[in-house]
Amino acid sequence: MTRVNHKKVKQLIQQKRGKITDQEFFISRLLSRHFEDMAAAQTKRYGASRRVRVHLIWQPGNPELAYTDNLIITINAGNPAVTEFPTREERYQMVLGLFAHELGHCLYTDFLAQQSYRNNLSACRWYPDKPKLTRVQDAKNEGEFWEYAQENPQNLALLGRVAHEVCNVLEDAAMENRVLERFPGTLGQALDFVRAWQWREMPTVTQLKEREAQGTPMFYCLLQLFLSYGKFRELKYGEEPLSEDHIQTVFELLPLLDDDLRATSGKNRWNTVNCILIRCWENVREYLEALKRRYEEKKASGGTGSVFSQLEEELSTLVGGSTRGEGSTAPVSEESEEPSLPQPEKREMTRALAGSKPTEETEENCGAKLSTEGASPGESSGESPKKQEISPDETGRMPLMETDQVSEPLGGGVEVNQDYLPELSNTVEAEMERLLDTMAEKSVCQELEQDRLRELNQEAQSISYGDIHKGVAIRVNRMTEVPPEMVTQYNAIAGPLLAISKQLQKTLFRQLRDQQRGGKQTGLLMGRRLDAHALFRSDGKVFTKNVLPIQPPEMAVGLLLDESGSMASCDRATYARASAIILYDFCQALRVPVMVYGHSTGSKGVELYSYSEFDAIDREDKYRLVDISARESNRDGAALRFVAERLSHRPEELKLLILVSDGQPADTGYYGTAAEEDLRGIQQEYRRKGILFVAAAIGDDKENMERIYGDSFLDITDLHQLPVKLTQVVKRFLRA
Repeated sequence: MTRVNHKKVKQLIQQKRGKITDQEFFISRLLSRHFEDMAAAQTKRYGASRRVRVHLIWQPGNPELAYTDNLIITINAGNPAVTEFPTREERYQMVLGLFAHELGHCLYTDFLAQQSYRNNLSACRWYPDKPKLTRVQDAKNEGEFWEYAQENPQNLALLGRVAHEVCNVLEDAAMENRVLERFPGTLGQALDFVRAWQWREMPTVTQLKEREAQGTPMFYCLLQLFLSYGKFRELKYGEEPLSEDHIQTVFELLPLLDDDLRATSGKNRWNTVNCILIRCWENVREYLEALKRRYEEKKASGGTGSVFSQLEEELSTLVGGSTRGEGSTAPVSEESEEPSLPQPEKREMTRALAGSKPTEETEENCGAKLSTEGASPGESSGESPKKQEISPDETGRMPLMETDQVSEPLGGGVEVNQDYLPELSNTVEAEMERLLDTMAEKSVCQELEQDRLRELNQEAQSISYGDIHKGVAIRVNRMTEVPPEMVTQYNAIAGPLLAISKQLQKTLFRQLRDQQRGGKQTGLLMGRRLDAHALFRSDGKVFTKNVLPIQPPEMAVGLLLDESGSMASCDRATYARASAIILYDFCQALRVPVMVYGHSTGSKGVELYSYSEFDAIDREDKYRLVDISARESNRDGAALRFVAERLSHRPEELKLLILVSDGQPADTGYYGTAAEEDLRGIQQEYRRKGILFVAAAIGDDKENMERIYGDSFLDITDLHQLPVKLTQVVKRFLRA
């Protein structure tokens, strides 16, 4: 077989990397696992035991961008919101930011509170608490709210959907603030990238009013403004004065929104939802009635769907919002202070424009929040702010002119750079480069492994197995790509086995080092030179001699494992697998080429399983060893000849072939004396070609095995000793 040209492999990787498409990159299992590992690291930080899975899809026609049910995060990398960015680095940053957002839901969103709210609303009850109302209008709105809900089941269900969306708007804002506060590194930077895009895409108040003129209800526009303030602490006023109704509605609710952003409890958030529904009841009812009219018109013209699907479709167009799944878990527990309000300068500016007194104090209840309604725009229900005095020590300041009103510049006095997006961090760029390299390497390795598998089968067909195997098909099986589950299994079992390997390596390393160095050997019973420093010894070991440096012999090892059905008895297959893992690691550490094969039979003939090859391509052979297991029958002669033939072509001085079996051959037309003679003939033939045989018997058929293999026989009575004894065999020959 052609040896692996690693220089050529590197060239192929570079070529392959340039051909990786966006779709291949963004829906790759490699990227999904990368995100899953990041999620595992963060959930472990909070002591959460659940494993979050990531599902990356490519559906350009699907309007949904990202969502989660608290167990699976789904991201549509083919959505135009992602693909519109000109570079792959920016597209990757966008997907990573969406992942950070959904991971925030997995960590902090209270899905159980959501279910409780829905259950209580269906019974026409407030959850968690009945809001405290201080105004006559609010009490009137509450009465009309329940009257509307009880008219018919459809109204009640629609109110539940609207409440869910209001909560989603509030949750998105509060949750993202917590993510940015707690994960300021890669995740926070990626989320900032998404938020910058969202701010750029958010409509101004002027644009929202234009939509209203075309039939969009005011409540939809208010939700967009709530989302804008919650995430960014400011509004995009457009060309509207501060006295405009939409702006004033948001201004009046600022204390309520600020308190919600500080809240970490899902129950508190639903209290805020109740207050908003009451405060904006006229707008909510108008929105639902308009929705029902539009649905009836659509239905009359032959449209499909339901009024609920139409509601979800409309609300999904909110810029900066997301679809929150129907999870069934509580948020992770945190032992920390309540989150602070980020972007305080923007918040203070917006509060100043609203004419409200900036405060960090949280209102005691919803009633206190609603009590500010009686104040006119630009006024607070509390004490009016005092004019700031100028101290005699301050110079260069213009005296403040006292006034009763806040100036009302068009557009709120805020300029927006529509083209702004944060720069990509070096960390993210480096991470994406690493992922691309890994993806290209995996693709090239998979193609080369497929080529290798074809070569192995061609080689298997070219070997003459003798008349006893005439007409028997020989097939080589090898995984061209190792599934992630096998990596997980290896990591779960390998720890104690690798510790054994390291212990066996320790003494041998020292011996080989001494052989290579040479020097003086002391403590000998006989010799030409007397060691004057050892004359005190009573055991007579007082002689010394000079030792010339010796280069240890080069060695190649082949391991052939019986995988017949009887190997399932007494966990023999388990010990064989453990032996392979230890021996493979031992040889790798000593840079000894090692090949591991298993064999069995099937309906199509002899099945050979390649677990490890002499020349590694993808460096994942250690994971392939996990697949060693008991299968069907065993036709030892064909498998032994194939492995021996491959080992005979190795250039190393020592060639060691180790067989592990629990008994005699047992296959159709291949058993008894004829099979034994076949095995003896193969052993003698390849001994002449310089191959050393060791046959480890681990079953009840040891006498017959000893008769077959003679002085190559190794009795393994205690299966626990199998891994160590096989490795010691290799050590013995290396010392020779």
